[in-house]
Amino acid sequence: MRKLENNKRCKNDENRGTGKNLKSGKGSISVNKNVILLIEDEEKLSRTLAEYLELNGYRVLRALNGLEGLSMFYDHMHEVDLILLDIMLPGMDGSEILKEVRKKSNTPVIMVTARDSIHDQLLNFANGADDYITKPYALAIVKVHIEAILKRAGKQKERVEVGHIAVEPDTWRVYVDEKAIETTPKEYELLSYLIKNKNVVMTRDSILESVWGYDYSGDTRTVDTLVKQLRRKIAPYGSYIRSVYGVGYIFEGEENETAEA
Repeated sequence: MRKLENNKRCKNDENRGTGKNLKSGKGSISVNKNVILLIEDEEKLSRTLAEYLELNGYRVLRALNGLEGLSMFYDHMHEVDLILLDIMLPGMDGSEILKEVRKKSNTPVIMVTARDSIHDQLLNFANGADDYITKPYALAIVKVHIEAILKRAGKQKERVEVGHIAVEPDTWRVYVDEKAIETTPKEYELLSYLIKNKNVVMTRDSILESVWGYDYSGDTRTVDTLVKQLRRKIAPYGSYIRSVYGVGYIFEGEENETAEA
C-alpha cells in the first residue's frame, strides 16, 4: 500500500510545473525552471525540502528509494539539471547510484547524508560527486549549494521576464523597461521570489522563510517595509505587486497594471 502511495506521490511531484513558458491571462512569464531530482527516503524531509525548492522557483522530481531514483533519472535524463542524492537509501545506496549516473551523464550531483567521514567524502568525490552536504542542514544552505553548482555548471537559467520587468539570477540584476535599477540583495530576492510564484498569494511568513531563512526571528512587518521599498524602485510598475489584506502579497504583473505618477 505504501509503495503505491509513494509512486503516486512521485507522479504528482513529477507533474508540477511545466517549466518552459508559463502563461496566465494577459501576462506571461518567460522562464526556464531548473529541474532538481531529489532522491531521499525520509518522506517528511523529502517533502519539506521539495516544497521549499519549489517555492524558490525550481521544479522538483522526488524519489523515495534508490532504484526508483535511478529509474526516474533515466526517464528524465535530458531534463534534470541537478541531483540531490542521499547515500543511505533502500534498494540501492547513493554511492552506487552515483556510479550509474556517471556512466550516462555529467549532471551535477550533490550528495546529502548523515555520514560525514572523510573516507566517504573522498570516495564519492572520486566517483564524480560535485558537492557534499551533511545532515542536519538548513534549507537555505541547500539552496545556496544548488545555486553555486548550477552556476558553475552553466546550467542556471539566465533571465526571467514578466511584463516590463526582468531579473537575471546569474548577475542579480533587475531591469525595468530594459533599464537596470539598483536593488539591495533582499529586494532582489523578494522580487525574484514573487515573480517565480506569479499569480500565487504568498503569505508574509512564507516570504520571510524564503528571503530571510527559517532561522530569522524578526517581525513580519519587515516584509511590508521591503515591499514598499521595492514598489518604489520598480515604478511605474509597483502595482504589479498587490497586497492581500491580512495574508501577504501576490505578483500579478500586467494583469494589475495601473498608471502611476
